[in-house]
Amino acid sequence: MDILIPDSWLRDFLTTAAPPKMIAKYLSLCGPSVNKIEKQEDDHIYHIEVTTNRVDSVSIVGIAREAVAILPRFGIKAKYHPPTPKANLEFSRQVNYLTVESDKKLCLRFSALLIKNVHIKPSPQIIKDRLIKVGVRPINNVIDISNYIMHELGQPVHTFDYDKIAGAKMILRPSKKGERITTLDGKTHTLLGSDIVIEDGKGRLIDLAGIMGGENSQVDSNTKNVLLFVQTYNPLNIRRSSMNLAQRTEAAVLFEKGLDTQLVTLGIKRGIDLFVQLTEGNPENKILDIYPNLYKTKRLSTDLEFIRKKLGVEIERTEVGEILNSLGFEISWSGQKLSIGIPSFRSNDINIAEDIVEEVARLYGYHNLPSLLMEGSLPEPSYNTPFEFEKNIKHILKATGATEVYSYSMVAKEFIKNPALKLINPLGSDSEFMRTTLIPSLLASARQNSGIKDPFHLFEMANVYLPRRSTAKTGLPQLPEEKMNLAGVFANYTYRNAKGIIENLLNQLRINYAVKVEDAEDFLPNHRLIITSTDHQIGQFGILDSGLIYYDFDIDTLSKIRPRVSQYKPIPKYPAQIEDITLVLPSRTKVGDLIASIKLGSKLVKNVDLTDIYNNSYTFRLWYQHPKKTLTDDEVEKIRNKILEVVKKKYGVTVKD
Repeated sequence: MDILIPDSWLRDFLTTAAPPKMIAKYLSLCGPSVNKIEKQEDDHIYHIEVTTNRVDSVSIVGIAREAVAILPRFGIKAKYHPPTPKANLEFSRQVNYLTVESDKKLCLRFSALLIKNVHIKPSPQIIKDRLIKVGVRPINNVIDISNYIMHELGQPVHTFDYDKIAGAKMILRPSKKGERITTLDGKTHTLLGSDIVIEDGKGRLIDLAGIMGGENSQVDSNTKNVLLFVQTYNPLNIRRSSMNLAQRTEAAVLFEKGLDTQLVTLGIKRGIDLFVQLTEGNPENKILDIYPNLYKTKRLSTDLEFIRKKLGVEIERTEVGEILNSLGFEISWSGQKLSIGIPSFRSNDINIAEDIVEEVARLYGYHNLPSLLMEGSLPEPSYNTPFEFEKNIKHILKATGATEVYSYSMVAKEFIKNPALKLINPLGSDSEFMRTTLIPSLLASARQNSGIKDPFHLFEMANVYLPRRSTAKTGLPQLPEEKMNLAGVFANYTYRNAKGIIENLLNQLRINYAVKVEDAEDFLPNHRLIITSTDHQIGQFGILDSGLIYYDFDIDTLSKIRPRVSQYKPIPKYPAQIEDITLVLPSRTKVGDLIASIKLGSKLVKNVDLTDIYNNSYTFRLWYQHPKKTLTDDEVEKIRNKILEVVKKKYGVTVKD
């Protein structure tokens, strides 16, 4: 999370003689990273990156708290001035100005206060300047108060026009699928269910809780009475709604990280002070506070030896205590045993003893920990892994001149023919569905290169996403079946050259295969081959309606059927007799079948290659070889005559002189 912190605002809570550059340097060494300092006329703005687990630091107060713990580690005096609101009203589960029904699973703490007779006007210049420095546009004093508190304390605050809440009643509940709400930005959202919403006494939805208020309850220039509203919501519901609805507000980003319920007390008191000061409003004498599960201090136990072992340094007990105390932890020692009370603002990210070690380590200074090179022998590389197999396939194809392409897994509706998973929140109309085949993506890549007249071969190895049936319990679709596919297209290639490349791939993988003709959608009639091996269909190859030559394979199936151990034959002791024979083939003769028949004609024919084609004349190169002797010309002639007799009878071929 990236935040902006004005130095002038930070020093409301931090007293130190350290200049901004020094604060930035030491914060980055032991805490949140300061990416840069932006110099303004009268101020410095820290651009800070806070890790997502440290939502307690996403505020002016949070950074001040970190600075006070870190700066003394470098010999710099620093004092923390916690916020001390003046408001001292009573918190009560019931008030006379608002009736509330709240689902405690959705809202961990619900607090609100009615402030009457507010005056809507521009905020003082200091408020406006500070909001501008943190990237917020000032609007009026009421709305500015909400934004000011959120950036100062890290607690989102909302304000309603109290007179627009029908029946002075609020019901906080999960949304129903299909409900609609128009938010403050004028957008109307159709809810999917389980969103946290608030309805008033007339059943109108007036708030998309934790994300954005409803348009029908917004504060405007005519507002006289304001309901100051400070809550802690279930982070899972906020995250789900924010992503489903594509509403990434600052409040949602904070709530989804899991806020400290104790921060509500400070937030609403700070709000009261600002409302009295800036709007001259009159707060009611009781704050509504529905807090079913009061915070109980979490405790962890560890010992000094454990901390030393993890750090690799002999850190003293007193130094461990100083570090943890400076971070707000309550500690007590019993010999070398340490009991730690976790402050409420760290209760979500401190859960195990190692988390305590991490806190000690960062303030001790990672730069102070010993640096040792790893010892021992290098691990042996892994073989026969999925990645190794996939890399091997890519190398084979690239060696034949193929070019690998990458395309998006999310595609437009026109790319989908079979049932496919539709994204709830697509980035655009061109990425609504998870693809179930690579054909459309490869055809699009080929079209983009249609100006190339030379032969080119594109391939992609990527997952396709096949939908599963809905689960019986929830009715929601399961995660898709992800299948790794290899697919490619040949443009400006002859059929034989393209087929030879695929045959070479299978031969290099040592996979025995067979082919048969079978028609399918997208392919020309009688121009599609099914490729099988050991009764498994492993892929297809053929000419598409567009004229491009296409193939695809299931990588998982290829991996399963490939032989794990290679079998090699010794080099023959005796040389082969090699000769070329030209045969005239009748039309529609399958050359592959003819070659198979030649090999079956004699065990001494070790290899047959097609070397040349002219019209209907095909030249084959034959290797005759005996394992125990060198064949004579007479012996080769007998083998040749036997083979020619078979193929003449079976295929009607003639020998060309």
